Amino acid sequence: MILLAIESSCDETSAAVMVHGELRSNIISTQLIHTEWGGVVPELASRAHQKSIIPVVQEALQKANINKNDLNAIAFTRGPGLLGALMIGTSFAKALALSLDIPLIDVNHMQAHVLAHFIEEPRPAFPFLCLTVSGGHTQLVWVKSALDMEIIGETMDDAVGEAFDKTAKLIGLPYPGGPLIDKLAKEGNPDRFPFPMGEMPGLNFSFSGIKTSILYFLQKQVAMNPKFIEENKADICASVQKTLIEILLRKVKKAMVQTGCKQIAIAGGVSANSGLRTRIQEMGAKQGWEVYIPAFSYCTDNAGMIAMAAHFKAEAGEFCGQDVSPLASLSFLA
Repeated sequence: MILLAIESSCDETSAAVMVHGELRSNIISTQLIHTEWGGVVPELASRAHQKSIIPVVQEALQKANINKNDLNAIAFTRGPGLLGALMIGTSFAKALALSLDIPLIDVNHMQAHVLAHFIEEPRPAFPFLCLTVSGGHTQLVWVKSALDMEIIGETMDDAVGEAFDKTAKLIGLPYPGGPLIDKLAKEGNPDRFPFPMGEMPGLNFSFSGIKTSILYFLQKQVAMNPKFIEENKADICASVQKTLIEILLRKVKKAMVQTGCKQIAIAGGVSANSGLRTRIQEMGAKQGWEVYIPAFSYCTDNAGMIAMAAHFKAEAGEFCGQDVSPLASLSFLA
């Protein structure tokens, strides 16, 4: 099976080629235009996808040394994501598959993040627990098999990635702010400014409360000292990052106990955060867990993970028709 996969759920246009389960290319074009607006503008994202998708696909095929006529199927992100952005990828995939007379494979973006762990060694064994963290999602997923997953905990309001980005905006960092918080946190004191963690029942998360706490804290401090943020930026970043990571890991520990699982994986854009990667490894060593962390290139949105998920679906004979539509709020189990 030779697959071309397309990812266009948000602000990365990506294409990848997978041959018999081996990733041959994974090309990503990041849309820098959103930086000047402080966040992703859906209409601009759609236009950028239209401009980039053909050259990105061509580069992926060339790097993999694959002719389009060699392809056996086209995979694409069906959702969740920005509807306009998803429509670009879906329409392109459908048109190319129709012209080549080959089948389509629709992929759930969040399932693909989990399955990014199977692109390279080491790979977890089923079943395992996966903490999936991004700008739009925060989920604890019980992964029974490649195509059988269950969400056992999720955020009830905002995602952890949004909390990172909101904090970055409040202290004057450019978009995307999450990686910049991570960088500054390495220079700061994580115990300087304590923030309330709150507590949701069961395995669910909530990040709206801490976002409000950070806002009020900064407003109060700036009222007393207008230079407070600039003088304490590293300590603010370190303190916020420590709090957000502890909220995540409290639930991870609880979920591992409830499931009796000894394998924990992390996935999604926030899994690139060095503080989270370090802390979950430390916790894993202390608790006797096997910890799986994907390479940085497979943490953020990329077509390689779409190809991996499509590979498993192709093995199971799960293809879709030309009548399939993109869904911004696609259910995890759809």
